[in-house]
Parts: sequence; C-alpha cells; structure tokens
Amino acid sequence: MVASGWWRSWPPWPARIRGLSPTAKITYAVAALLLAFIAVVSLAGGSRGTARRGLTLAKDFTLPELGHPGQRISLAAYAGRPVIVNFFASWCVPCKRETPLLARFYHARGEQVIVIGIDANDQAGPAVRFVAAAGVSYPVGADPFPAHTTTSYGVLALPQTFFLDARHRVVRRIFGALTMRDLAAGVALMDRRVPAITTSTASAAVARDTGGG
Repeated sequence: MVASGWWRSWPPWPARIRGLSPTAKITYAVAALLLAFIAVVSLAGGSRGTARRGLTLAKDFTLPELGHPGQRISLAAYAGRPVIVNFFASWCVPCKRETPLLARFYHARGEQVIVIGIDANDQAGPAVRFVAAAGVSYPVGADPFPAHTTTSYGVLALPQTFFLDARHRVVRRIFGALTMRDLAAGVALMDRRVPAITTSTASAAVARDTGGG
C-alpha cells in the first residue's frame, strides 16, 4: 500500500508558476495534467514498489552537483555499474526520515552500491543544509523547478527511488520513504556483481555505523 504522506509532499504548481507568461503557464498546466495522469496510473497498482518483467532503460541525465559549483553529475558516468537513484527534497516530510537512513546505509556499504540523490524542485540553500544534517556523502544532483529530470522519470510526488541494474534498467521502483526491507529487496534485484543483502544484515550494518550495537 502506498504510504499516506508521499502523495501530498509535492508543492502546489500554482505557487511555482506565478509571474510566468500566459504561454508558459499553459505549458506547465499541460505538464501538470500529464504528470497527474502518470501518478494515477502508478497508484492504480496499489503497491509501494514495482518490479517490471519488461525492464525499462532509465533515462540518462546530467545535473549540477548540489553544493559544488562547477561540478556535474551524470548517470552515464556510472556505466556498467548498478545504481540507486533517489528523488527527494528538503521540504519533503517523508524525506526527513528516509534521507538519513539512506545516508547511513550508503556509508555502511562503502562503494559496493552507488547512490545518486536528486534534489527535486528545491532551493539550494535549504537543500545543502538538509543533506549536511542528514549525513549524506553520496553525490546529489540539483534539479530545480521545473525539474526536467524528475518529471522525465514520471516523478510527481516525493520521495521515490529507482534501483538500476548494471545496464541501467529499472529493476525496482519505490513510492514513498524507503525502509531497510526496501533496500534489501532492491539491491537483491540489481546486478549480481553487487552482493545481495538481507534486512537483518543491512540493519546490523547501520546499527554498527550509528553505535547501536
């Protein structure tokens, strides 16, 4: 079942389009309707996570690296390696719980699993402070409004996470905040060169990292 808070986490479009020309407003209104349709189709499945039989190739992207002027992040830079792509924002309520968990998971796993965060429809200042407070050490791309990369993935509400295999095909998609169980299941579906983990071993790794056992 879809987590109850994730659907309402995207800021209202009217607040984002004030001051635009009439033509631009029409363009964004059409885009909003299209994305709403995509979201409804996604919700119709009635599941937090999806794993498709016919795997879809993830769209490539190149974004400015959050907090590092002049630096860029691209999916193509990790060609041949499985990747977790996580869409989030500093204003997203479920992300306040999810992002620190993902940061601890990444730190505990070292470089065995590549994670790319995409800060969507956000402002740089709050975003930089948010990832620092969450302990994020994986690369984060900035995708401010109108969030072209985010919308190209069909992401309307946050957070959402895509697990990609070594050929960058989507093997699992999670709607809402990640759990350790979601991470274990997603990594297990990624390329076999990445060691699969169990919920218990992932939780133990995070516990060690945080001094919990």
